[in-house]
Amino acid sequence: MRPLTPKLPRRALLAAPLASPLLAGSARAQAPWPSRPFRMIVPFPAGGTTDVLARMLADGLAQRLGQPVVAENRGGAGGAVGAEVASRLPGDGTNLFFASIGSAAIMPHLVPRLNWKPEDLLPVALFADLPNIVVVGKRSPFRTLPELLADAKARPGALSFATSGIGSSLHLSGEYLKAMAGVDMLHVPFRGGADTANEVMAGRVDFGVNNLPSAIELVRAGEMRGLAVTTQTRNPACPEIPTVAETPGWPMASYDASAWFGLQVPKGTPEPIITRLNRELNATLADPAVKSRMDLLGARGRGGSPAEFVAFMRDENVKWAEVIRMSGAKGEG
Repeated sequence: MRPLTPKLPRRALLAAPLASPLLAGSARAQAPWPSRPFRMIVPFPAGGTTDVLARMLADGLAQRLGQPVVAENRGGAGGAVGAEVASRLPGDGTNLFFASIGSAAIMPHLVPRLNWKPEDLLPVALFADLPNIVVVGKRSPFRTLPELLADAKARPGALSFATSGIGSSLHLSGEYLKAMAGVDMLHVPFRGGADTANEVMAGRVDFGVNNLPSAIELVRAGEMRGLAVTTQTRNPACPEIPTVAETPGWPMASYDASAWFGLQVPKGTPEPIITRLNRELNATLADPAVKSRMDLLGARGRGGSPAEFVAFMRDENVKWAEVIRMSGAKGEG
């Protein structure tokens, strides 16, 4: 009786493994997503607000997707450096970008020539927003924002303020403050929120504009004084600190500035993957532990659909383009 499976010649058996990479490649192409770790580009240095929130999201996505999400800090130019890096990564479903107001709504209007295009990054969802805060060191002579502005009015160009870099929401919050108050103050950019706080506490600059989560513990510890938050309403994490809009004797009633962060992916990322990432981002924000941590920092979880994120960014671009025009702020490049 003849065997059902004919024997192959020895030469054929030796040659057979040469075909295996093709078969393996086919199997890999059809492997369920996600099958390997993610890379998340974070456009500001480690330790600041952007980094803290990015790692909060990275942890949530890792738990829900079953793969590590590795945060990679690529700071510089108000988020533009990180955005450029992310825009050049393949849209294979494993590359993520933790977008900020700087990269998505400020730098495109502040810098004449960017090395990337905003449309090279696709929206997943808005993640969180939060106030910025005007702070001074504990030895500062200024105890209120009106006192600081009055001194700036009396001595044009004499006061300096620190932020985490040109093109950040902190920089533009300061320029917005200058424009509305009609005062001249010198902007001194640093690499991140931690550097900004150190300069303020040391008294090497007169005041700083920092993200609330980066400053709040130092304010609570008495190392810095919070003069005002930049949103229209006071923040539950520090309700005793007034808003810029409340500043008596100055035309600040319409002042309103928030920092915000969201998730984007490189162009070419498949739609089903964007949908899944959106679902898991929203699930992360629904986690009570995440919400509690955000509340403590003074941040607010947002979430929503990719389309809602697009509409939000469109409105923010209109607003900050006008602030840049009004303030005369200039970028580099």
